[in-house]
Amino acid sequence: MTETVRIIGIDPGLRRCGWGIIESVGNRLAYVACGTITPPTDAALADRLVELHRGITTVLDEFAPDEAAVEETFVSAGARSALQLGQARGVVLMTPALRGLPVGEYAANLIKKSVVGTGHAEKGQIQMMIKILLPTASFKGADAADALAIAICHAHHRAIRKLSIPA
Repeated sequence: MTETVRIIGIDPGLRRCGWGIIESVGNRLAYVACGTITPPTDAALADRLVELHRGITTVLDEFAPDEAAVEETFVSAGARSALQLGQARGVVLMTPALRGLPVGEYAANLIKKSVVGTGHAEKGQIQMMIKILLPTASFKGADAADALAIAICHAHHRAIRKLSIPA
């Protein structure tokens, strides 16, 4: 019998942070929930980071995932934007880790390749494949769909990750 693993995928962002929860049983995937955390853009940076932490904490409390996966940061257009994204990403990595959840990190190209089959897929292609892989998924916007894609990527690669981590 294969164990059921509940996975949260998180697409970090300071304006919109997507999250998606799936369950993985062997090679079968099931949609649980998804959404977007939107800290107020007119608030101070520290307050926005607190809202991000609170939002993720609420999702973790409600859905009790076993593992987490986060998209790695890619080079941003500006230094300030990259720094702010890095700070948001730090909160996103820290929040599930504080609960003792293993947190996987995945490059955007690997996520796209795991879900669509090519590392240079467009957002529309990702959303279409999410609907095929998780037919009951109901998402509003690209951030939640991307988070589900991150969770799917983790489900595909988690066994390999466990084998590569020294005991």
